Amino acid sequence: MSVQAPPRAVVLRSAGGGFGIRFGVRHALVVAALLAAALAVGVVSLGTGDFVVPLGDVVGALLGQGDRRTNLVVLDWRLPRVLLALMLGAALGAAGAIFQSITRNPLGSPDVIGFDTGAYTGGLLVIITTGTGYLATASGALLGGFATAVVVYLLAYRRGFHGFRLIIVGIGVAAMLASLNTWLILSAELNVALAAAAWSSGSLNAVGWAQAVPAAAVLLVLWAVAAAMSRRLHLLELGDDAATALGVRTGRARLVLVVLGVALTATSVAAAGPIAFVALAAPQLARRLSRSAGVTLAGAAAMGALLLTASDYAAQRLFAPTQLPVGVVTVSVGGVYLIWLLITEARRR
Repeated sequence: MSVQAPPRAVVLRSAGGGFGIRFGVRHALVVAALLAAALAVGVVSLGTGDFVVPLGDVVGALLGQGDRRTNLVVLDWRLPRVLLALMLGAALGAAGAIFQSITRNPLGSPDVIGFDTGAYTGGLLVIITTGTGYLATASGALLGGFATAVVVYLLAYRRGFHGFRLIIVGIGVAAMLASLNTWLILSAELNVALAAAAWSSGSLNAVGWAQAVPAAAVLLVLWAVAAAMSRRLHLLELGDDAATALGVRTGRARLVLVVLGVALTATSVAAAGPIAFVALAAPQLARRLSRSAGVTLAGAAAMGALLLTASDYAAQRLFAPTQLPVGVVTVSVGGVYLIWLLITEARRR
């Protein structure tokens, strides 16, 4: 099930000719528009809630000109949540772009392959054995995500790398880990099981600066690596032979990209729990808007930021004053998207 354009389109995009210039301008405009929309939703979210803050006061607080009460609501209570939604959405979108590009398949996202399930398993083991400390849980999620990636990669590797095999193996590993997670929750004490079950839905309801600052520090490093690897990612779309001829060490580049994608996913799970379907939908939606030959890191990250920020705003306001976990909203939207994607791909056959 491939969504990549013929290699010729990718070559034209990289060649720097008229087609490449037009693509670059359109892509940049789409990325800018998506980021602007995500920021706009974030600003609206900062002013919305039980205590309504006018837009002008929100902007004043962000510029350091707010009064004490406005600063408390906007900067201390709401801003960490909005920043996390933007950052984690961008991280999930970029992770989805990496795996969809490597596998050349629209289903090649970390939530389908099972890396976020593995990250949840690692965090769950920490919650059950040592408690619910944030740093310990985050470390467990990171280790769980990387361990799952190693297992999937080794099982899928057979005299070379094949994207479809990685997806199939990942789905199987994810199913086994989901069963293990269920057993762990059922075997845990009631209060621990409730905490673990709440975390499993993916939520930004209780986050603050204690979660936002460490996540931002890690993601800044990962985004720097992603920017450095962006060109290699697109060259891999040409195929291993063409990429090697252009100077890319395909095995090393692919391994670094897999580690990067897992790190982005695990960081998101560590901060807010597993949030499904953003990584799956963001790269393809951005590709269709920009009409690009393949998925791009910048477009997928911008679309992911918009999707998660808008979903979190909906989670807060749909049944206000009750706030839903954002994962409930993304699953609902993502289910519709997945059905549409499967129907669209089936019609191409």
